[in-house]
Amino acid sequence: MKVSVDISMYPLKEEYCQPIIDFIEAMEKAEKVSIQRNSMSTHIYGEFADVMSAMNSEIEKVLNEIPQTVFVIKLIGTDREKANIRAC
Repeated sequence: MKVSVDISMYPLKEEYCQPIIDFIEAMEKAEKVSIQRNSMSTHIYGEFADVMSAMNSEIEKVLNEIPQTVFVIKLIGTDREKANIRAC
């Protein structure tokens, strides 16, 4: 099953920019997932197992280094790039 994830990372420390950049760059190296950056969040696309495996691995690394990090994750069970979603 294809999924789309919108993820934001908030390291609760003064030097917060580099950990975010490091996380995104690590996610970009993950196999079988597609990453799109923007100024508010990062979008991850791919097969459910591939996306969740990549996120699990990288989120665990971050939380081991900076336990005071908040992740906000939204997940939809379709390839949002190709989804035709109409407003209510």
